[in-house]
Amino acid sequence: MSGHSKWSTIKHKKAANDKVKGSVFTKMAKAITVAVKKGGGVGDPNMNFTLRLAIEKARSVNMPRENIERAIEKGTGKAEGSELVEVIIEGFAPGGVAVIIEAVTDNSNRTIAELRNLMEKHGGRMGEPGSVMYMFDRTDGEYKPKYPASGDGQEEKLGQFMEVIGEHDDVQEIYANLA
Repeated sequence: MSGHSKWSTIKHKKAANDKVKGSVFTKMAKAITVAVKKGGGVGDPNMNFTLRLAIEKARSVNMPRENIERAIEKGTGKAEGSELVEVIIEGFAPGGVAVIIEAVTDNSNRTIAELRNLMEKHGGRMGEPGSVMYMFDRTDGEYKPKYPASGDGQEEKLGQFMEVIGEHDDVQEIYANLA
């Protein structure tokens, strides 16, 4: 009986919110760690532009300062932990829409296999390296489509595809050339 105990109602809402927050914080921590490594192990945001952007993004979702500092230490090699690598996956979503998926993982083989499986289950397919990249320009750390495409009336399938891929723990960003 949900209405009988106020704490049980609050507990379920809090658990759902904490799960979402934890997932977002994990993605932000991975992004910060990779930014430090890409910047040559420089943990100073004033000297590492990519790190500064990652920290600003983490602060925008109210990530605690301790978590940010821990992620920076992990990237500089001061903290113990598994080695994180950035993986860029190219592929096609339903309707032939080109997608680039940025992921950060401790096991690239596992992540690629999981994403390939998800893509195939939801009407997409993984492409070869370079099969999609030419359709995008990289500016300010983001991919912008050069040749926007239409979804060929498959907007609903495309939305579900993007949602499922975006929910994967290792996925940081998804870029599509959808007009």
